This record gives sequence, C-alpha cells and structure tokens, in this order.
Amino acid sequence: MSSSEKQLSLFNGSVRWPWADWFSDREAPGMQLYDRQLLFAIISLIAFGFVMVMSASMPEAQTLTHDPFYFVWRHLFYLLGCAVIASVVLRISMERWQQFSPWMLLGVAVMLIAVLIVGTKVNGASRWLSLGPVRIQVAEIAKLVFTMYMAGYLVRRHQEVRENMKGFYKPIAVFVFYALLIILQPDLGSVIVLFVITVGLLFLAGARLFDFFVLLLAGSIVFTGLVVFEPYRMRRVTSFLDPWEDPFGSGYQLTQSLMAYGRGDWLGQGLGNSIQKLEYLPEAHTDFIFAVIGEELGFVGIVAVLAVLLFVAIRALKLGHKCVAMERPFEGYLAYGIGIWICFQTVVNVGASIGMMPTKGLTLPFISYGGSSLWVMTAAAMVLIRIDYERRLSLIQAVQGRTS
Repeated sequence: MSSSEKQLSLFNGSVRWPWADWFSDREAPGMQLYDRQLLFAIISLIAFGFVMVMSASMPEAQTLTHDPFYFVWRHLFYLLGCAVIASVVLRISMERWQQFSPWMLLGVAVMLIAVLIVGTKVNGASRWLSLGPVRIQVAEIAKLVFTMYMAGYLVRRHQEVRENMKGFYKPIAVFVFYALLIILQPDLGSVIVLFVITVGLLFLAGARLFDFFVLLLAGSIVFTGLVVFEPYRMRRVTSFLDPWEDPFGSGYQLTQSLMAYGRGDWLGQGLGNSIQKLEYLPEAHTDFIFAVIGEELGFVGIVAVLAVLLFVAIRALKLGHKCVAMERPFEGYLAYGIGIWICFQTVVNVGASIGMMPTKGLTLPFISYGGSSLWVMTAAAMVLIRIDYERRLSLIQAVQGRTS
C-alpha cells in the first residue's frame, strides 16, 4: 500500500476534530486526503441513529418478540455491515465504478424482476429478496446504481443530451423501465426519488429547457394518475390534507406524529421519554423516527439533526461542482446525484411526518432503522469520501509535478 493510500485509512494517525473549520472547505498545502468534516458528520448521524432506534423501538419490540432489544441487536448487525461496506467501497477507484456501472444497472434490473417473482412480502408489499437471515430491499440499491448509470451516461453523451432530444430521452427510457418494476412492488416513494435524481442531473448537465419541462409535465401527469387510480394512495393524500377528519382511521399516523411534535416543544421531553412511541405512533423507529426525535429532543434537537443532514448534502453538491470544474465529470455528476438524493429523501421523510407531504414510506437517511437503507446510504457516503480523496490526490500530484 502506497503512502497516499495509507492516508485514506480512517484510523491512521492521531484524531483531530477541526471544529472551527466545520463548514469550511479550504484546501491548504499538506491537506488530508479525505474530508474529515464530512466523514465526522456521517459517523455522527449513524451513531445518533443507533441511539434513536434504541429509544424508539423498545416498546414495539417488547410487544412483538418479548425482547425489548430485538431491533437494537439487528441494528447493531446492520452497523457491522456498514463497517464492512465502508472498508470495501473506500478501496474501489471511481474508474472501476464508471466501468462497471452499466453491468450493475443490468444486475439490479434482474434483481428487481426477481423481487416480483420470489420476493418476500411484508405488509402487502413485495419489496425484499431474502438471502438467508438477511432481507435486501432492492429498490434502495437501485437508487445508487441508477445514479452511477446516469453519471456515466452524462459523461458519454453530454453533447447529445444538450443538443438532441434523442440523447435526453434515452436515460428516461431506462428510468421508466426501472420505475415500472418498482411500482409493481409497489413502492412509489423510491420511484419519485429516482425521478428527482434523473431530472436534477439532466438539468445540471444543461439539457434543453423544452425537454426538461415536457419531462416534468409528463411526470406530474403520471404521478397524479398513480394516486387517483389507487385507493390506498388516494387515502394517503386526503388524510395528509386533513388528518383530523379521520384521526382514528386514515389520518391516525399523522395525527399521532403531530402530537409527538407538540409534546416536544423547544427542548423536548428528554431522551427515552417519548409517549407516542409506546405503540401510539406506528413505524416509530422507521418512517416516523423524526417525530420521536422531535418529542424527545424538541425543536432544538430536530434543527441540529437537519443542520447536519444539510451539511452532508451541501458538501456533496460542492464536491460535484469542484469535480466538474476539474474536468472529472463522472465523479462530479455522481456527487451531484448523491447530494440531491440525500436532500430530497430527507425533505420527503420530514415533510411526511410534519404533515407537509403525503406519506411515502421513505427512511430518514443514516438514522431510520432498516438494513438496506443504512447499507446503501453508507456506500453512497463512502463513494463521496472516495471521490474527494481522488480529487485531492490529483491536486497534490499536480502541485508536486509543477515543483519537481
């Protein structure tokens, strides 16, 4: 292993937390070869998520399994998986990701088809592939793989996307194929995330505004049709508009979530003191964990969590801008896509729990319970660290080349 590769190791050397430079991205001579602030933010979110999953899941675990630590032990297993994933992803060069992104896209498509045939059903939805004791939600993997495919496509066909309708709609055709497979599970939330990533990357790549608006119009029409012609989705929309009309039926989950926020006030009831998690609020440790955070840690707590998530998303977008400026387009578009993904999924999760958006079943990045989401988000975050590492390494080598 070269000296530069050693510097990528997360635990080599003494630990120093540069608090004063947390929101700074200055790059001085002799800089580290990875973004310490970004890494610290990601680890902090994952650690905080473990604490909140422990707090929010115990009552339901006691009822379901008579073991209050059932979900805690499983989450610890997921964290172990995160460590393995991080160690592997950090060692894979971006050139390899770009090279194999079309094959990964094909592999995930096969997995999505397999989910419809031999998938495991939970709450009426067939979204998981069972591999022994582990269940994999393939739609989560699809988000990362599709983002990599889009980044690679925009590198190969950048000029065609900017000037030709055919170049614009080729990736849309791939998105539609993926969307159909995911809708059949059904999982509308993941389809919306993929759509936003697609639209965002095409916009950043400089697609023609006419094509862009046609895509947005078509997407809006399709989304409206999917909601109107599916009764359970329509109930979600109507309950989101007025949850108090049926507080013990279709609006139950949202009303309980709003009660949690109301009890939280400014400073919260204290860690572990949530009432709503005592089986009043469904999915308290997954989709609605942010409501438990609001009840236990209050307005100050939720602002702090959102600030760290915003920091990660902005760091990813800044990284994308720097890579594109350095003529590293694949890395740039991939960082852009991951930043858009983290930001949008956070907005949808939080918006659903506070009644600003319909419930979509999307997890809070890095925090909610769920192995597939946590593993894929960890992989995406480590891809960001690797992108920044290669970018910084190229800067140092360029400086050394000029001075030699």
